[in-house]
Amino acid sequence: VVEATSFLMLSLATMGALALRAGPLVSRGASTRLSALQMSTFATFKTSKGDIKAELMMDKLPITCSNFADLAKTGFYDGLTFHRVIQGFMCQFGCPHSKDPKSPRAGTGGPEPGSTYTTPDGTTITRTGGNIPDELIEPISNEVGTLSMANTGMPNSGGSQIFINTKHNAFLDYFDPSTPSKHPVFGKVVDGMDVLLAIEKVPTGQGDKPIDPVTVNTIEISED
Repeated sequence: VVEATSFLMLSLATMGALALRAGPLVSRGASTRLSALQMSTFATFKTSKGDIKAELMMDKLPITCSNFADLAKTGFYDGLTFHRVIQGFMCQFGCPHSKDPKSPRAGTGGPEPGSTYTTPDGTTITRTGGNIPDELIEPISNEVGTLSMANTGMPNSGGSQIFINTKHNAFLDYFDPSTPSKHPVFGKVVDGMDVLLAIEKVPTGQGDKPIDPVTVNTIEISED
């Protein structure tokens, strides 16, 4: 699932690598926030097709989930479109260039290099080159309805782009030795699966881009 023009950031795809290969910086905060780790965190995608609500696995993948939550809270995702949709596979989203659904750069972008965010335990993460550290620590499979990080196939190359599986894509699991793909799952749809499947079925054109754009107006983060 590959971050290249119009392509899902697949490790097995051939694509031009994005700039930056240095590992992201991590610094430890002085205080811990155990209460935050004990709460459930949800992300509600307010799309032009309806709402999709997913639970983020904040307790299991705090670096990945906090990155996504921070981008959502700061409005990074507002107005972006699903730039690659493949029926029987997945729906990909999160490239800033996809705000213009006709942009040939859709699928190649990410967060601002050097930007930072904080995990629930107070750790500050720097997005070196716009990317975050790989968090390959939980053997959670890329099952139907799961949210997974896209990347270029290189280590520590995930940023803002994610995909939602519409099929059990076990070959994308980092712990599956059959392929080099390493895509950590960090969330799962808990409501609005019908909306996701409706998005999956939209007509697409060149590069698997929806002919009629599917927009994410905003992503609301909530805790319970």
